Amino acid sequence: MKTVFISLTAAVGLLAGCSEPPSPATASITNCGVPVTVKATPQRAIAMEQNATEILLSLGLADRMAGTSYQTDPVLPSLKAGYDSVPVLAKLYPSREKVLEARPDFVYSTFTSAYAGEAAGPRQELAKLDVPAYLSRFACEKDAAAFAFDGLFGEIEEVATLFGVPERGRSLVAEERGRLDAALKGKHSGTSLLWYYSGTSTPNVAGPGGVPAAITEQLGATNVYGDAKQTWPAGSWEQIAARNPDVIVLADLTRGGDGDSAESKIAFLRSNPVTAKLDAVKAGRFITVPGSSMDPSVRSVSAVETVGAGLSELGR
Repeated sequence: MKTVFISLTAAVGLLAGCSEPPSPATASITNCGVPVTVKATPQRAIAMEQNATEILLSLGLADRMAGTSYQTDPVLPSLKAGYDSVPVLAKLYPSREKVLEARPDFVYSTFTSAYAGEAAGPRQELAKLDVPAYLSRFACEKDAAAFAFDGLFGEIEEVATLFGVPERGRSLVAEERGRLDAALKGKHSGTSLLWYYSGTSTPNVAGPGGVPAAITEQLGATNVYGDAKQTWPAGSWEQIAARNPDVIVLADLTRGGDGDSAESKIAFLRSNPVTAKLDAVKAGRFITVPGSSMDPSVRSVSAVETVGAGLSELGR
């Protein structure tokens, strides 16, 4: 029995060396149905979680960040120096008071929950305080876009433009597109995948509409939960056994909960009488990616590379 573990290690290029001058022009957009006006290029931005943080850092904007929070994985090695210079406001989401204490002139989040009352507060309320608040198009409260790489690249370029560094956005997107094209040269038709995010008593898995779905489609494989009605449905081990995936993609989470780490997931799958009989478990056909790479971010292309390479090594 051969077990293949593939870890996501590709680093995102840091653009901090760019000397592009910020533009003083006012920028106004409609973001998830909410008007967002940036009267001057942000100098004290807060990124509410890891994905937003790493996008700003990849654009070379560490010196224009007043805070970060909710890091679920170690920051990408290429971004660590910039990350270490940014104040960490909270282990999870900071309160509204903590956010305002940092005197932000821009707030960026990739999850709706960041703008809940117990976190930064509603975006409309922040706007009344002249703090523009941006939300990823994939997390809109209504009519959120299904994940697509073109949408991710558009978001990166839009954020770069709001910060007055459009060329950095174009450069980063060109790099990401090149890597994506290279990663998609091989197709894996006929291979079924289970994307196992978390949970042991009830597994949380990836359905349609999210990053895993897009990666699966791009690689020519199929998602055993592609027929689910939610992007992140609660599955059941009996369903999974009936669908018998060829390969299991594991989210490696650092939260420390039951079944969070890839190692604990594998131990559970091998010890559970139902899942121990799965072909993928018996053959050790596992691919491991950081949990944050299953959400829209600068890690998304790296996840394509990792899963594609893993499938090739497994002969799938």
